[in-house]
Amino acid sequence: MSNSSTKPATDEPNAAQLLATLQWRYATKKMDATRKVPKEKLERILEAARLAPTSSGLQPFEIFVVTDAAVRERIKPIAWNQGQVVDCSHLLVFAAWDDYTAERINHMFDLTNTVRGTKNEGWENYRAMLLGSYPQRGSEVNFAHAARQAYIGLAAALIAAAHEEVDSTPMEGFDPAALDDILGLRARGLRSVAILPVGYRVADEDWLVNLTKVRRPRDQFVTEV
Repeated sequence: MSNSSTKPATDEPNAAQLLATLQWRYATKKMDATRKVPKEKLERILEAARLAPTSSGLQPFEIFVVTDAAVRERIKPIAWNQGQVVDCSHLLVFAAWDDYTAERINHMFDLTNTVRGTKNEGWENYRAMLLGSYPQRGSEVNFAHAARQAYIGLAAALIAAAHEEVDSTPMEGFDPAALDDILGLRARGLRSVAILPVGYRVADEDWLVNLTKVRRPRDQFVTEV
């Protein structure tokens, strides 16, 4: 898919609808285990995460879509026994690179050159700069940086899910080392950073659904300089 250089015309009704959609979404506490998210909706949610921006375009994370009931039952106790893990339609696991290696950096730069069908000196100089700095920073620094990129993808998935009228619950309440072991992530050079159950709310069994969304007012949140 190529980028378009034409900016869409401003559509105020659609912009208002986006904000209304974000007001509608909440961290769903009770999901309907009998309802499945249609494949086309799930794919659009995943595509939104794939299209999310990342530092230097390295895209240093992957998403695991967990539907196997037995695997989800293993995950539930190491995720504070949160019911959404097993009741959701699909459980998305965001896993970040455990380090920035020369191989990983070169792969993304080579992929860019292949897709765009060109090379340029500035881009190759930028590659050399990253190769000369990132791998030397240490794996923990690099993992923390990669994890921050994964959260950008998580945010994109949250917004896309809301747009699709699909409920979701972003979670950090789990044992990452245990989840890494269940999914075999370390062998793939990955570490789990967040999980996202997606599905559909059971409104009459969810204590949070009708509570007013609470956010700090704009004057306590935005500073104009």
